[in-house]
Amino acid sequence: MPADFLLRRMLLGAILLLAQWFWLRRGWRLAAHLRPHPLRAVSRILLALAPILIALVLFDRIVHRLLPLALGAWVAPPVQLWVFSSTVVYFFLQIVRGAVWLFSAAGRLVASSPRSVPPDPRRRLLLRRAAIVLGGMPFAGALYGFALERFRFRIVRVDLPVAHLPAALDGLRIVQLSDIHAGDFMPVREIHRAVRMANRLHAHLAVVTGDFITGAGDPLADCIGTLSALRAPLGVWGCNGNHEIYADAEQRAQDLFRQNGMTLLRQQAVRLAWNGAPFNLIGIDYLHEESGPGLPGPSLEPIAPLIRRDMPNILLSHNPNGFYSAADLGIELTLSGHTHGGQVTLNFVNKNFNLARLMTRFVAGPYHLPLPPRPGMPAAGPASLYVNRGLGTLGIPARIGSDPEITLLTLRRAT
Repeated sequence: MPADFLLRRMLLGAILLLAQWFWLRRGWRLAAHLRPHPLRAVSRILLALAPILIALVLFDRIVHRLLPLALGAWVAPPVQLWVFSSTVVYFFLQIVRGAVWLFSAAGRLVASSPRSVPPDPRRRLLLRRAAIVLGGMPFAGALYGFALERFRFRIVRVDLPVAHLPAALDGLRIVQLSDIHAGDFMPVREIHRAVRMANRLHAHLAVVTGDFITGAGDPLADCIGTLSALRAPLGVWGCNGNHEIYADAEQRAQDLFRQNGMTLLRQQAVRLAWNGAPFNLIGIDYLHEESGPGLPGPSLEPIAPLIRRDMPNILLSHNPNGFYSAADLGIELTLSGHTHGGQVTLNFVNKNFNLARLMTRFVAGPYHLPLPPRPGMPAAGPASLYVNRGLGTLGIPARIGSDPEITLLTLRRAT
């Protein structure tokens, strides 16, 4: 596991534990007022055990898997839902406390004035009730995202313009899955269901763009074995994601693909053809360099020799930030994942309320960048990118405002 990744995870764990310390202290104080005495004793025993359970689950998820898969499927979801929601509420309360302190300071200044108005206790009560309602919203949202939206697989149909696309390839259908994260929060039966839904789309080509699992203890063989039920005349192809790196499973994933009659491309390209017209399919491992919105992403120069000039190129790259370099190199179409579409978003309020925007401008759906013309040929349209929202979850086992997605891409000639 990379040292910088481990450091970020440990920092995240420290922030989460800080919030839990706040809630456990509050719970201990409230337990002191419980009657009768046995109820108070039981409550304090549970509160004493709670930090052990929370630390165990966080260590299991952030550093190394300890809990058996079957046990984790029951223990981890409520703990992670609580940790996520309570941390959001904790920071919300700190903001409210800061605002109340500022208002109180301003009130004390006004109170020193001979024209001051006595404070209205009804206003304070209203503010307290509003804080309770707003503070409860993260808990309600997390339960909704866990119970309903998490497995609400949505089929997204997209007509995507592709430069240099021959007339024979106009209408080529590609089904894309991504970010499955098989494990506690994505059981094999749900992967089966997603595969059945994908097969009903009758695509010509099937691709899976990385993150088959989350960590080293997750069922990689079961996940890839289930994906082998995908059916497409041009076969099933894939690439690795960042979590295959963290699990040290990049080579194993490629071997399992091959054993199951599929191909996982690692800095490799293959020539495919449909209706007699060829295209070049390229697959690469996760691009390590991260970038922020508006900044150049990682370079694809090392795979430049794989790019063809006599046919359109389709790149499978888990990290969408490589799209800048892909467009500069003349790759007509890039298929990515990685972002989960933000996973927990407030897109229904404003499209910018999305945590994925902190790491990329390519959050979900189609994007386009200028494509340099080939020597002796005029520009034939833009370079295109499609970012799949993925099927699984990471961190909190819930989705809010970002349904899990199965994409059917129909390639069209760019104009």
